[in-house]
Amino acid sequence: MIPNESLAMSELHRFDGAVVRRIIDPSRAVVAEHAHDWPVLSLYVMGDYRNATERGEHAISGPSFVLYRRGAAHRNAIGERGFEQIEIEFDPAWLGRMPDQPVVMRIGGMCGALAHALAAACTTGLSAELLRRDARRLLIAARDETQHRNHAWVEKVDAALRADPRRRIGELAGDVGVSPAWIGPAYRRCSGESLKDTAARLRVERAAHLLRESDRTLADIAMDAGFCDQSHMNRAFRRVLARAPAAIRRERIGFRHTT
Repeated sequence: MIPNESLAMSELHRFDGAVVRRIIDPSRAVVAEHAHDWPVLSLYVMGDYRNATERGEHAISGPSFVLYRRGAAHRNAIGERGFEQIEIEFDPAWLGRMPDQPVVMRIGGMCGALAHALAAACTTGLSAELLRRDARRLLIAARDETQHRNHAWVEKVDAALRADPRRRIGELAGDVGVSPAWIGPAYRRCSGESLKDTAARLRVERAAHLLRESDRTLADIAMDAGFCDQSHMNRAFRRVLARAPAAIRRERIGFRHTT
């Protein structure tokens, strides 16, 4: 039986042996060191944070996952735009064979792409069988893929897109001295998502932060975040988060309790 936790969160699915939750932290929050009674698979959705475990500290701001075995202590320091994740907490017997390490982390690469797809699937009507299959597939990929490290040019592109998600591929390629034809596929391999998807996520990330932590109007937020209009913002939210901006605004009441 999966234990209930006294954290403000949104439960998406509950199966016999596993529960799936959406967890949202406000900007600059600190989640004190804690551990879980069952293993937890944390899937990145958007925002940024610093994750601290026995493996050290890691800055995370893109497609990734962290698997914590039962009792593995960890803490998070949330960045300026907050952090949203999907957590899958499960009975070890439900998943089957587990990695030997207390903490398994993969950032970007094939594992980042698989984690991104699994997080998206968790917002739909998936079955326990599909969830277990895709979680196993992710951990098998992690076993075969060593920890991914971004190249300096990827970090430069990420910084440029974070500053202005409207930057064009040709401009980004010129910034790092590569061809426009090369940068798209190379970026996807390294980061786990396409340049277009990163730009869309960053727009949504900026808008979601303002929706949750300010009282500005939707029209004003859409302009600030780089959308053409509210309709453009609505479509992007549906594609990236599978819910509307109005729903995001209501989520401020569900922030996790932090220190």
